[in-house]
Amino acid sequence: MDDELKVLVVGCGAMSNKWLGVAEKELRIVGLVDIQRENAERRAKEYGIRNERVFEDLDAALKSTRPDMVFDCTVPEAHYEVTMKALSAGCHVLSEKPLADSMEHAKEMVDKARRTGKLYAVMQNRRYLATAPATTEFINSGVIGDITTINVDFYMGAHFKGFRTEMKHPLLLDMAIHTFDQARQLTAADPLEVYCKAFNPKNSWYAGNASAMCVFQMTNDIVFNYRGSWCSEGYITPWAGSWRIIGTRGTVLWAEGTPRAEVVDYEEDGLRCRMKERKPDKPPLKVTGHEACIKEFIECVGRGGRPQTVGEDNIKSLAMVFGAIESAEAGHPVSIV
Repeated sequence: MDDELKVLVVGCGAMSNKWLGVAEKELRIVGLVDIQRENAERRAKEYGIRNERVFEDLDAALKSTRPDMVFDCTVPEAHYEVTMKALSAGCHVLSEKPLADSMEHAKEMVDKARRTGKLYAVMQNRRYLATAPATTEFINSGVIGDITTINVDFYMGAHFKGFRTEMKHPLLLDMAIHTFDQARQLTAADPLEVYCKAFNPKNSWYAGNASAMCVFQMTNDIVFNYRGSWCSEGYITPWAGSWRIIGTRGTVLWAEGTPRAEVVDYEEDGLRCRMKERKPDKPPLKVTGHEACIKEFIECVGRGGRPQTVGEDNIKSLAMVFGAIESAEAGHPVSIV
């Protein structure tokens, strides 16, 4: 534990527990902020934080506590204000996903971090699934040849309460960012174009479009196909989705557990072939999810370095989200820049 690194946690809703559980072991928590004071007071009681360290106003909290870093656990619409104020106060920032509520805000936030020289990264905890690095290495090994196609299904009947139920595009803006970002992680490819159909099935309990189908054209001639729903009852997929990654010599299947592949195994005459199952050599991560992402960020703040979820890279994943929303609303494919 590094007592010299101080953190201010902003937003004390349900998700903040995942952050505070790591922060109390790795950092000195100098304050809690929430516009609903009772949320912050409840967390303060749970984590043994004095009431004078509880704030409703971010400006007052930054001035009083002078933290080294800010953990932003607020709703998407608040990320811009929290991040810009924290960076202006000389703090490093790790924020819940998505990076921002618009591409305009996202560009300002990334530029602000660049100008202040502070680290700004985003919580993309799916990058730290136990077998995600093994899957990435497996694909990069070339065992299935050149990747041509990625198909991902995400189907979940998520009965949330709160802000998600009122969002215009709850699946795309609050959830699909995980899958879009992971597609970039696994392939080292970036988006060029997207066509999206977003809709709200008749059984949906969301106000906005809780289902979507997207086809992305990625760099390296890769086509990425996403099918998802947050109001699909029965036969749910894992939270990370069910993946089929197709290459020129075989296919990888992955759904949070150990990935496996069937690959073409040529005979000596080069004419006959059979399918052979392969598994990766890389062992699973021991530290995963939110904890792994937070620890990587803390290490980069303390020792230097660049988190893999740094804002200037993660903005490309966010561009996929807003590209999909733009396409859904326009009814035709759109370029992603």
